[in-house]
Amino acid sequence: MNILMALSQLEVTGAEVYGTVLSDELIRRGNRVFIVSDTLTKPTNAPYEKIEFNKRKLKNRISQVTKLLKIIKEKDIQVVHAHSRASSWSCAIACKIAKIPLITTIHGRQPVHFSRKLIKAFGDYSLSVCENIRDHIVEDLKVNSKNITVLRNMINIREYKKDLVDIQKKEKVISIIGRLSGPKGDVTYNLLNILHRRQDFKIQVIGGKEIPQRFKKFQGNNVEFLGYVNDVSEKIKGSSLVIGAGRVAVEAILCEVPVLAIGEAESVGVVTMDKVKNALKSNFGDISLNKRALFQWTDIIPEIDKAFNLNKAELFSLREYISKEFSIDIIVDEIEKIYQREIVKKRKYEMPVIMYHRVIKDESEKGVHGTYVTVKQFEEQMSYLKKKGFETVTFKDMLNNKYKQRFDNDKKWIMLTFDDGYKDNYENAFPILKKYGFKSIIYILDGLNYNKWDVQNKNNPEKKFTLMNKEELLEMQNYGIEFGGHTSSHPELAKLPIEKAIDEISISKITIEKMIGKELLSFAYPYGSLNQDVKQIPKKIGYRFAVATDSGSLTFSDDLFEIRRIGIFPTNNLFNFKRKVSGKYNFIKVKREQSYRD
Repeated sequence: MNILMALSQLEVTGAEVYGTVLSDELIRRGNRVFIVSDTLTKPTNAPYEKIEFNKRKLKNRISQVTKLLKIIKEKDIQVVHAHSRASSWSCAIACKIAKIPLITTIHGRQPVHFSRKLIKAFGDYSLSVCENIRDHIVEDLKVNSKNITVLRNMINIREYKKDLVDIQKKEKVISIIGRLSGPKGDVTYNLLNILHRRQDFKIQVIGGKEIPQRFKKFQGNNVEFLGYVNDVSEKIKGSSLVIGAGRVAVEAILCEVPVLAIGEAESVGVVTMDKVKNALKSNFGDISLNKRALFQWTDIIPEIDKAFNLNKAELFSLREYISKEFSIDIIVDEIEKIYQREIVKKRKYEMPVIMYHRVIKDESEKGVHGTYVTVKQFEEQMSYLKKKGFETVTFKDMLNNKYKQRFDNDKKWIMLTFDDGYKDNYENAFPILKKYGFKSIIYILDGLNYNKWDVQNKNNPEKKFTLMNKEELLEMQNYGIEFGGHTSSHPELAKLPIEKAIDEISISKITIEKMIGKELLSFAYPYGSLNQDVKQIPKKIGYRFAVATDSGSLTFSDDLFEIRRIGIFPTNNLFNFKRKVSGKYNFIKVKREQSYRD
């Protein structure tokens, strides 16, 4: 995906750290990311271009929107992610003109006034870094709760290994980390006013480009102002106690350093296991739903003494808990899904995944069930795809997150799948696929040479149809046809005991892989029969993808183990086929089904 990050700050902020960490992780995953901002302090692999979002006069706004539109066009930007009120306002206009989605991350409380309610500028979907922000946005600014979710301020946990954090501290060092301006500056000032008289520990203040005049009286003795530093985590590791909120508190907990969580809104106090869930709601004191601070400054000294006495077991438990809550892998997985979902919703288009079964010469070869198309129909359909510039892709092409490339301007991808592995796929479909230079995925069973599951169906028995043999499979594979698993006996998996379902899926995978000499990447649920327990089986035994029939999200990437497919049947004329491969068909179908249910 091509993503534009929009920030606005005049000095380093938690939002900038969030944006740059997210950008680098997205780049590592194969995305292209560009950053626009007033300033950029943190190092990043993303190209940066200056846009002064903090200049808010009308002429400045027009200039910002113009620059954004130029970047969106030149870089083929597919989604914009804004991280502040100043940037989201201009981005909202640019995204509306460009017809691309805007995602916003909300890092703090928002002003509640008429103009903010009128022009919310939260984009198509919002992420809040804690529960209090989400509740504030929904209750005070009337944002639809369906369009906002809590995703925490992701941390690259890999940077906080145990061998790096178990440091013996020779003297007690308290690190106060945060800006020296605004409400956070007031918190730091009040802390120093209380703590600077103590001589039994050293205080280091981290943050702020310059020391404001009112802070200079604290310089010397046991207080040192370090200003902005690049190696904040190293300073944290050398601390006996960290006082801060938001990301600062999280990083300290990951370093197994005691945290006194005090933000501009409230104090959580010393973070312990019995307080951590409540601390998360307020982002460790940054965001309160109350209109005034809930803590007394006189409580600080007892809390500090309590923090110094926290044991290693408590600190380790906190680290394990926070590692799961703030895992960059889990959070960025979800952000990428949100990007793709919103792109699909905005475009009303998703890569079509088509489902065939049999391809027969004429109606004389049809069976009881209508799961076929004729050679004439199939030829006509493949000819149409070729003329319209479609490129057929397989799951091998989707590996390493490459399915995210389906949004690129030069991509017009379609997946052609066949269930069961009938011999007519080799005799009739294969020559036509080769004629047009197309690939497909065919889902096959092991140990069967005919459609036994249908023939022995007591309620609706089918005619006997031969399945492909090993030599035919290998010939198709050499050409570029991909094969997937489809169980051993074609049962309705959701109706089986889980142990039997595991055997059906795992044994067939092993057997087929031995037969064709290649790893199977994807699995198809027979009859589309699945549930949450069944869906876990292909994932656990090594499949990368699984396809369903009429179930699954409208977005390919929402659940790679329940990918929705579109069936093609003999009753579909060319007009119907065009609709089904348009990329818009499922949106119409699901909406129609919803109206029937309503």
